Amino acid sequence: MLTCSIIIRTLNEGRYLKQLLQSIQMQEYEANCVETIIVDSGSTDNTLDIAKEFNCKVVHLARESFSFGRSLNVGCEAATGQLLVFISGHCVPVDNLWLKKLVHPFNDVVTAISYGRQVGGPESKFSEHCLFQKYFPPHLQTGQSHYFCNNANSALRKEYWQEQKFDESLTGLEDMLLAKQFTQRNLNVQYVPEAAVYHFHHERWRQVKRRYEREAIALREIMPEIQVHWHDAFRYFCAGVLGDWSRAIQQKVYLRNFLQVIAFRFCQYYGTWRGFHAHRNLSKREKDRYFYPN
Repeated sequence: MLTCSIIIRTLNEGRYLKQLLQSIQMQEYEANCVETIIVDSGSTDNTLDIAKEFNCKVVHLARESFSFGRSLNVGCEAATGQLLVFISGHCVPVDNLWLKKLVHPFNDVVTAISYGRQVGGPESKFSEHCLFQKYFPPHLQTGQSHYFCNNANSALRKEYWQEQKFDESLTGLEDMLLAKQFTQRNLNVQYVPEAAVYHFHHERWRQVKRRYEREAIALREIMPEIQVHWHDAFRYFCAGVLGDWSRAIQQKVYLRNFLQVIAFRFCQYYGTWRGFHAHRNLSKREKDRYFYPN
């Protein structure tokens, strides 16, 4: 059985961390083959107390040194497992077979990355549920990007990470860039819908906008052939709102989500448009704003 190092990036993740660590303990996987590593970026809540309660290995990363890629690399450096498993501090596996299913593709030596399904939690915004359904369907589908993946629920063979580490300069999507680099080497990126987690988001509207803004900045570097102009953003906004309203009507939750859908899709596509038109040479203040997840 392959040994696994489960790496969790944290910043004030006390709300769900205990539930996540309890779920990790209950996984049907040899306990002596699993270690859990917390990469903390300055938590001020009870995150570190919970990590201590579950005997996690804790690595600290100063705010001024933080980037999404750097925090992952720091966690990977501390890992001893053959596989590096990434899960967000506000995600919780849906069952006790999550880990076994997520790492199953690594029986094939050409598999570099696997990633699992994400499902919205009960407090997730309606449009977020729709996005999870789009990018993480319950079954394998044709037409998915062969190098799409997401580190909120994924695994990576450590020997390949040692050859190609996460880019520490990106404002996001460091997982997608690494997957692209691996596929260019004819290595596999495997979607495992059976390895599902609940993904709990509790963001203010400004945080939603900022998330899509920083991801758009990163996407310019990963896929420079893509451009999003104001008329594209407006068209996507209209399509997103109408599509979500249609789903809400089918699910009989239209009135409850009418305004929320507008707000979410506006933050998503306004943030995307801003990200594509932000200056490439970010100031230190702007880097802190985009990099630090708060």
